[in-house]
Amino acid sequence: MEMKYLGRTGIRVSPLCFGTMTFGKESDEAESAAVFGRCREAGLNFFDCADIYAGGRSEEILGGLIRDCRDDVVITSKFYFPTGAGPNDQGATRYHLRATLEASLRRLGTDRIDVYFIHRFDDRTPLEETLRALDDAVRQGKIIHIGASNFAAWQVMKGLGLAALHEWAPFQVLQPMYSLVKRQAECEILPMALAEGLGVIPFSPMAGGLLSGKYGPGRMPATGRIVEQKIVQTRYGEGWMLETAERFTTFARERGFEPAALAIAWVGAHSAVTAPIIGARNRAQLETVLRAAEIKMTPELRAEISALSPEPPPATDRSEERTEHHFPIR
Repeated sequence: MEMKYLGRTGIRVSPLCFGTMTFGKESDEAESAAVFGRCREAGLNFFDCADIYAGGRSEEILGGLIRDCRDDVVITSKFYFPTGAGPNDQGATRYHLRATLEASLRRLGTDRIDVYFIHRFDDRTPLEETLRALDDAVRQGKIIHIGASNFAAWQVMKGLGLAALHEWAPFQVLQPMYSLVKRQAECEILPMALAEGLGVIPFSPMAGGLLSGKYGPGRMPATGRIVEQKIVQTRYGEGWMLETAERFTTFARERGFEPAALAIAWVGAHSAVTAPIIGARNRAQLETVLRAAEIKMTPELRAEISALSPEPPPATDRSEERTEHHFPIR
């Protein structure tokens, strides 16, 4: 695989990032090792994790797998969501960050995390507190770069402004939701990332499995995240999304593509995207999604796929600027 620069960090990563959410949950230790080994064999050097995945077990398994290749891989983790029953076992406070970072380092068996994400914007904690605490961890060498996941564009820019003002470590990588049926990132997040030189590793490029070829109006598999998890059902349960999935599946198969691979390739072809996060419960699923790296996504092909779902409005809602009916600029 041809490596890509992760924003302005100077770090080179594979064009696909493997998300380890399944490690220790849908994938036992042996299957996780097989999947990790196949990823490395295919050329992936980028692995995403979080402290809440499988109650911390995902970090433990990933830590064991990278033990003999730590300097050859780039790993991420995240903090914010509850990691225990205590009243302070959550959030982006300095208090919680200190505890959860040390726990993640222990589980991963490493002295540093290459990209450490705030998993969600904390409405109750001043962003200054979080960024200062993260800057301390960067200066200690426990974190190399910091990132923001599930942030709005204004929240990222607020963080960048505070970091510049106080000379703290800035956000370097974003992790937004992005797929053919979740395109809001195109409005402000992705243009902002391009303007600021931020790396972008979108999650759920297959829309929770919706774009795998198994879903459509009146057509639902017996198992799967959308079937089994209420949060995913809520996210991807609108009728038009199922209709889009049906059109996309037909489009992909008529052109000889695996729908899952094509969905990932479409996300990866956006000029702001560094590496979509892929996932797999087993080797068989992994082989399908790895084919995304083999697809030549031309501008014409991407435009055809984009036309299958509603285009989000421009950030200013001045939709006329996308047509010939707008004020001329000299």
